[in-house]
Amino acid sequence: MSEESPPRLDLLRFLERVQERDLARTRQWIQQEEQRLAEAAARQPPPAPPDWIVEQGIGVGHQIVAVHQGWCTMAGRRVQPVPRAEALRLIAEDTGRACQQCRPDTDLGVL
Repeated sequence: MSEESPPRLDLLRFLERVQERDLARTRQWIQQEEQRLAEAAARQPPPAPPDWIVEQGIGVGHQIVAVHQGWCTMAGRRVQPVPRAEALRLIAEDTGRACQQCRPDTDLGVL
């Protein structure tokens, strides 16, 4: 290098400032895209509930304690969807599993 050119450290500092500015701009683009995706997701209708759900108890084995229609608000947090045939089988095994609010046994034709 000639004596007229800037020292190497000055060049590296300049490069660092340029890269920091580029990184800040990229982070801003990421934030804008995340906001756009969140707004688009908020406009989407919620997914339809399943037709039938089972409520599981706590403890070892997670025994099924109730069968509900998918829209039932009485179902707890430990639920999972099941097909119609499974809901029928569970209620046929024990009619006490049918929720007394949404009456899945009536809609399934058990009663």
